[in-house]
Amino acid sequence: MEPMAPPAQKRRPMAEINVVPYIDVMLVLLIIFMVTAPMLVQTVPVDLPNVDATPTEIEPEDNTIIVSVNAAGLYFVERGDDDPKAMALADVADYAGKITRQVPATKLLIRGDENVAYGKVVQLMGGLQAAGISNVGLITEAPDPQASR
Repeated sequence: MEPMAPPAQKRRPMAEINVVPYIDVMLVLLIIFMVTAPMLVQTVPVDLPNVDATPTEIEPEDNTIIVSVNAAGLYFVERGDDDPKAMALADVADYAGKITRQVPATKLLIRGDENVAYGKVVQLMGGLQAAGISNVGLITEAPDPQASR
């Protein structure tokens, strides 16, 4: 009879997961999203008139609707995450009216191009007023102090 070999030790399954690589991937993705998020905002190119006025601070978490009127007199609702499409005045007023009825604290701002006919902006304001929106602001740019020298 042969001598008995010592019984082989069985390896127990390891019940731990190394999460360090997952954390590294998560941090890299977080940085990528933080860098690319500001570039995803689509706006309508508008040449705003220069006006000397006190700036209004708007917090990003505020409920704000921005309606733009470009040089051709087309209306756009800037929703922030998608490419704005031209809309009819009635559609803009209907959309803004629905939002302000649901969230009464919503601010409505108009960005009118410097070269757009004044009547287009007035028509927009009238359409918004007809939809029950009476608190409307206008967005302008401060004049360049270097330009007057």
